[in-house]
Amino acid sequence: MSSRSATLLLLLVAAAVGYVLLAPVHPTQAVTTAPMHVQTTATTDRILGRPSVSAAFMDQVLAQAGSPAKGLGDTLYQLGQETGIDPVYALAFFHHESSFGLRGVAAQTHSLGNIRCTAGWTCDSSGGYRSYGTWILGAEDWFNLIQHVYVEQGLNTVAKIIPKYAPTADNNDEQAYIQAVCDDVARWRAGQV
Repeated sequence: MSSRSATLLLLLVAAAVGYVLLAPVHPTQAVTTAPMHVQTTATTDRILGRPSVSAAFMDQVLAQAGSPAKGLGDTLYQLGQETGIDPVYALAFFHHESSFGLRGVAAQTHSLGNIRCTAGWTCDSSGGYRSYGTWILGAEDWFNLIQHVYVEQGLNTVAKIIPKYAPTADNNDEQAYIQAVCDDVARWRAGQV
């Protein structure tokens, strides 16, 4: 092989390696085998859209967790269709706030999101959180709150909602909350319970 051919071959190999190293990675490609921890992106952060998981899948998540709200998947799905809010976010907030109704005040209040009590609502015994007679009523109020208090005010991503919904001033870790919701959404959309 001539020196000119060898040089040309070396340049082609270097160009190919450079292309591979600089080529963008598609978001659905596995980059590592580490536990799922995603960056907040438009695909996991924007709450508006058609349901991205089925009612049956949400029921499966709730049943596997041993949630007292198991069977709520159809209601979440329907409320998502009615409001334009992807119901996978309701499920993720519910998970973060109370482990699907297994922990904290939500076990008594039937609240997906531990919504602060305001005038006109029935409150828990401490007067701190709204209380509902059923999980369905709690879900309806969560979607109503997100739609009218957040989305209609231009807050349509998890990163925009959390600082108002669960602010640092109330002893919340906003970034951890945002990440937890987005991680749940990414995992469930990938079909992992």
